[in-house]
Amino acid sequence: MSSQSQRAEAFLALHESERPLLLPNPWDAGSAVLLAAAGFKALATTSSGFAATLARLDGSVTRDEALTHARAIARAVELPISADLENGFAHEPAAVAETVQKAIEAGLAGCSIEDFSGREDAPIYELGPAAERIAAAAEAAHSAGAQLVLTARAENYLHGRPDLEDTIARLSAYEQAGADVLYAPGLRALDEISELVAALERPVNVLALPGAPSVAELAAVGVRRVSVGGAFAFAALGAAVQAAEELSSAGTYGFWEHARVGATAAREAFA
Repeated sequence: MSSQSQRAEAFLALHESERPLLLPNPWDAGSAVLLAAAGFKALATTSSGFAATLARLDGSVTRDEALTHARAIARAVELPISADLENGFAHEPAAVAETVQKAIEAGLAGCSIEDFSGREDAPIYELGPAAERIAAAAEAAHSAGAQLVLTARAENYLHGRPDLEDTIARLSAYEQAGADVLYAPGLRALDEISELVAALERPVNVLALPGAPSVAELAAVGVRRVSVGGAFAFAALGAAVQAAEELSSAGTYGFWEHARVGATAAREAFA
């Protein structure tokens, strides 16, 4: 198994291809192994998908739980793993840096830190403190060379602030602070994505959402990475809900059509 630093180096190199890196988000070790077997080159955890496995909503997982979960996924596959570490589980820059250091110790190749504060009255950190948080995270990530690929997230579009100018300003500041990848989840208009990519020098990640441009369209405007967030986890839960509804209401077993696909994939991947 490659070392943590080798995985980080390989993960960063995957952002240099002309075709965007497709980065699906497993929610447990089994789904990680299935996605690795499907041929993906790297994976990322999902905070919402993992929380669902604990019967919780997104934002209710602790730092220790998130890191233990990410470590289990990193050990399950040979691929580089990036972890969704929310806002670093801390407000102060030094505490965010500590979270990043723990991510390195967990064997991760990358992690993301967002500027969502968790406060209802002020959900997004002010730009100055937000950039300081990313600078501290970057220092921890790169303290001894390219140890961890740091993704900085601007959360405006997920929290009722669809302000492209401010989002670009934030990601530009995070780029200057040392982030390796920039990410504005919730942005889905191709012209806005194109403007954001043009304003930045480092790779941009886009979240695959309903109505978002296709991978080919994103590639054409320079997007380097596409992730799915909790979509795969909730697709699996949706299939389970539909199967349960069929069994309880119709008393039939049509769900086996999809279950056979999963069972076959699991036998092949887990053998």
